[in-house]
Amino acid sequence: MSVHKGAPALLSAGTLCAALLLTGCASTATPAPAAPAGATAAAPPAAGDSRPEGVPPGVTAGSGGPGRAANSLASAPAPAPAPRIPGIGPTTHSFVPDGTTQAFVVTGDTGDDNTSTATLYERNAAGRWTEAAGPWPTHNALRGWTADHVAGDLRTPIGVFRLGDAGGRLPDPGARLPYDQDEQFAISGTGFVGEPLEGSFDHVIAIDYNRVPGRTPLDKERPFGAEKGGGVWIHVDHGGPTQACVTLRRDALRELLRALDPAREPVVVMGPTAELAR
Repeated sequence: MSVHKGAPALLSAGTLCAALLLTGCASTATPAPAAPAGATAAAPPAAGDSRPEGVPPGVTAGSGGPGRAANSLASAPAPAPAPRIPGIGPTTHSFVPDGTTQAFVVTGDTGDDNTSTATLYERNAAGRWTEAAGPWPTHNALRGWTADHVAGDLRTPIGVFRLGDAGGRLPDPGARLPYDQDEQFAISGTGFVGEPLEGSFDHVIAIDYNRVPGRTPLDKERPFGAEKGGGVWIHVDHGGPTQACVTLRRDALRELLRALDPAREPVVVMGPTAELAR
């Protein structure tokens, strides 16, 4: 999967893989700082003076005394990296928007796991990410995760996606996201392990994967084609794996609905632990 212009997914599964393959180390020289206005450059040493050029009289370069001033730039510590969401590596984190201060992180132990763990993190005024709710046990797709989701593969897409719309069969439990209550969220039948599916869509949060943001989760338009799947939600857990969605216990989902604030530009970051840590 690739990121398309205007795509609701901030980081598609395919782009994550490409980014990981292209990530490398680069080395660039740091230019010497220019002298401040009005400053006088140090004169070259006089004949017979053993001081290196640019070192003023009375300062011995390389000594443990005043000579340290001549090497202060070289010995200064590198700036600390910007705080990241716990467990999320630099490549994945680079796709989290600068304005985002809420991240719902879902991690599976391996690429084939259909059980996972979810935690809501929030970024404070100092820029540090801290745990706000959870961790909660979750289910994801029957066959685990994928870097290139297609309809019917029974895998959950890996990536960073916005969370902007919610709904369900039951009344709004206090969500800050736009909430569409509709009887069309009713569902019946049984899941992969024979568990009843009734009530699974009592509350849902749409994951902005191959959908038009700003619409009810029931909307079926697929901007990148039906073959790329869609209808990937966070919904009520029914006790077994899903087609592609992520599930939470009813009480946890209600807590998440009340916590997510559109003003904080919330996203979901989801995939196997090793993938997200890169």
